[in-house]
Order: sequence, then C-alpha cells, then structure tokens
Amino acid sequence: MTRQISRRSMLKAAGAAAGAVGIGTAVLPTPAVAAGAYAHPGLLHTGADLGRMAAKVKAGAAPYTAGFAKLTANRHAQSGWAASPQEIVFRGEGGPQNYVTLYNDVHAAYQNALRHHVSGDSAHADTAVAILNAWSAQLTSVQGSADRFLAAGLQGYQIANAAELVRDHPDFELGRFQEMLSTVFAPPSDSFLADHNGAVVSNYWTNWDLAAMCCVLATGIFCDDKAQVARAVEYFKHGEGLGSVRNAMPVVLDDGLAEWLEAGRDQGHALLGVGLMGTFCEMAWNQGIDLYGYDDSRFLKGAQYVAKWAMGGEVPFTANTRRKGAINGWSGSETVTRAAPVDPAMTRPIWAMIANHYTKRRGLSASYLTQIAAKSGPEGGGGDYGPNSGGYDQLGFGTLAFTRDKATGAGTGTGGSPGPAASASASAGSGSGSGSGSGSGSDPRPQTGGSTASPSASASASAAGDLAATGSNDIVGWTAATGITALAGGLLLLRRRDRARRA
Repeated sequence: MTRQISRRSMLKAAGAAAGAVGIGTAVLPTPAVAAGAYAHPGLLHTGADLGRMAAKVKAGAAPYTAGFAKLTANRHAQSGWAASPQEIVFRGEGGPQNYVTLYNDVHAAYQNALRHHVSGDSAHADTAVAILNAWSAQLTSVQGSADRFLAAGLQGYQIANAAELVRDHPDFELGRFQEMLSTVFAPPSDSFLADHNGAVVSNYWTNWDLAAMCCVLATGIFCDDKAQVARAVEYFKHGEGLGSVRNAMPVVLDDGLAEWLEAGRDQGHALLGVGLMGTFCEMAWNQGIDLYGYDDSRFLKGAQYVAKWAMGGEVPFTANTRRKGAINGWSGSETVTRAAPVDPAMTRPIWAMIANHYTKRRGLSASYLTQIAAKSGPEGGGGDYGPNSGGYDQLGFGTLAFTRDKATGAGTGTGGSPGPAASASASAGSGSGSGSGSGSGSDPRPQTGGSTASPSASASASAAGDLAATGSNDIVGWTAATGITALAGGLLLLRRRDRARRA
C-alpha cells in the first residue's frame, strides 16, 4: 500500500508566551548534521551504550546483572512472542479500543531487541524484527478521540526505539518501517503540536505535548529527517504549549529547584511528564544536542523537584490558572493552588536515565535524583508496572541501560560537558567511539552549550492506574481550528511568591 506523506512545514512556536528567546543560557543552534544520516544507533541507546551493557553483564557487574535479570524475567522479552498487527489502532471514546495490542507488541519488540544486544542471542533479534515487520506491513492509521494523539506519540517514539536496535538486521524492512513512522505516527504528533486538537494552547497538560514531541524527534532521527528534528528541538525550547521547557517548569526557585507544573495535577502524570522529558533529552543528547543543560539546566531543577515531592518531601507550589476550551468554542479555566498529595511507594522506570546523566556524565550533585533512583532500582519495563497503559508509558530498564561510571573530567560543577568539545555532527560518536564495551563511562557524543547548574539537595493516577488516561478531557463536537493563538500575558497567570521568579 502506498501512503501519502503529509507533514506540516513548521510547528508554531514561541512568541510572548512564557519564556521566549533571551532568557537563561544561549540558545543552541539547529543541530548540524553531516550529509546523509544521523548517528545510528542513536535514539535512547548508542553503540557504546549497548557495548557497555553487554560487557558489564558478562563480567557479572552490579547493578547491571540485576537490571538484566528484570529484563529476562519479563514476559515480553521472550523469543516466542508472536505479533498481532492491526490495520487501524483505536484509542479513546467512540469505538472499540485495541491500542493495548500495539503497546504490548511494541514493548515485546524493544525488550527482545535489547536482550539480543546484551546476550548476543540472535533469536531475540529475529523476534523483534518479525514483530516490527508485521506492523509496518499492516498498520495504516491511529484513530480515536483526543487520546489518539497519546497513542501516536507514546507508541510512536517507542516503536522507533525498538526498530533503531535492529535497523541493520538483514531481514528488517527499513524503508517500509520509515514510511509507517512518517505517515502513521508522526503526522498526528506534528498536528497536535501545531493546533492542539483545535483547543486553546494550554488546554492539554504537559505530558500530551511531551508524548508528541518524543514521537516527532524519534521519527526525525530514525528517518534522517533534519527538518523533523529541528521542529522538535525548537518546540522544546520555545513551543507555546505546556510541554516546552519553560512552560513545563514555569517557576524556578532560589533553592535550585523548579516547580513542575503537573505536580498540581497528580503524581502519576507528573512522573509520566518527567520521564518523557528525560527521554526527549536523551535522544537529543545522542545526536550531539544538549537539552539536558538548556536554560541553566532547567530540567535538572524540575526533576529534582519532582523527585523530592514524589518521595514525600515538602515542596512549594505557586498557584496558577490554566485556560481551557476550544478555539471559537467553549471556554473555561482551572486554578491549581498546591502540589497534589503523593504515594511515596508509586514509581515508574524513569529515574536511572536522568540521575546518571547529571551525576555521572556531568558530575553534578543531585541528591533527590540519586535517592529516588536507588529507591526505584532495579528498574523494569513494560509489564512490570501494572497491566494498564500507564505501566507501558516508558520503555524502562534504566538500571541496565543507563547506569554508567563517572565520566573522566566530570565533577567540575559547571554543568558543562565532561567530554571533549566537538561539532554536533552525525558523523561523530556513531556508536563505535571510545568506551564501547569498556564501561569506562566516556560518552562519544559531542556536547555543546553547557551551563551552570545549581546542585540541590489522592490525586494520583486514575482508578485504572492508567497514567496517560486523559480522554475525559476530550470535548465532543469540537470544531477544528486552523491555528493557535498565543494567550495574552502568557499561558499561565501565576500568583508570585517573594522567593519565586517567573521565567
């Protein structure tokens, strides 16, 4: 079947809303990519990462062995997994939901591919390839209520990561898979970031934007599409919606923390959002784009805030009012005055990746991240955190995949790159760089734009445990709009405190 590729030329970005150009550290340039391809593998895992995992497990090193045991015990990581591809995937109200089939198969493909790289067992690679080929041969669209954007975003970035691990397998249908990403998963995600389903730009919470952003970025890297990558990075920096970095963390505090907006909603969605922003930053980092350190390492401050809060610590929260509704339709607002209550036992496999970046790659102090990562380990993956979709929102296995030795030269406290400076070209650090399989902790990816980071010290999930089950916000009968309008005075009306500053 031939699919017509449809992409928006540019996502609408920036303007007056909450943090345009000129605040914080210097804006990084659009990634410079050498003629041809990005670095592959180069989404969540590089060749050096995969070599490190294999070497550490072979040597019986902790905590890698515990992380690998979590992987091999997962039912999705078995070479006997058989795919159940669908022509149409549906999520949300208005029809029978079958997106469960998609996310189970996606996680099976990812886990088998990862297990192959660590163990060397080709049967797992063959299984991953068979799953991915089956879906690219049959899937034509993702449909449903507003929740279709979540299915496209979450499963889009995940399936790209699974495929990145087997893209060189002789039986993998690379071109057909790229077509599926470009015509089935990426267009809804691009569309959501451009017009937010016809809603006012702040109607949808942070995690909605971040799911779409991850899909756009992963698709761009996997398909070697520079424009797609540039749109995703630009949205992270200056996007109008609540998923851009300054809107997700609108208040930076003097103690080195930054308030995570969705902490005012509930714990489950806040964890989802932090995990997705970490995923976005990691995929960008592996292509030489430093978003972890962007705007004075703002994400570090927000992740520290959520880690402290999720462990039961006291955190401040600046009251804010969020506009809701459809453009040229219904309208309303919602005011949040305090951080939601938490269950310190709730966890998701998001912390090892973030903690290891800041403390091991960069040598920074991040006490809350260190504590919660230790508490959450060894991290599992899809299927280890409940049967509903919330348990599949992250690919996981961070203890195995992201534990690293401290990088040589880290610990300066500057937030800058521990590695040698280099241009952000796709030819650098292609996966064969130093440290592959050595466990040395060196990072082959070029880094730019380091900045000073400040070291620091029941509204939970829905009853079904579905961290991304936000379809109740879907408004029946919305009339699609052709664009979005920046809100006067910014996205959020914040009641400032003396010790808080609005970026």
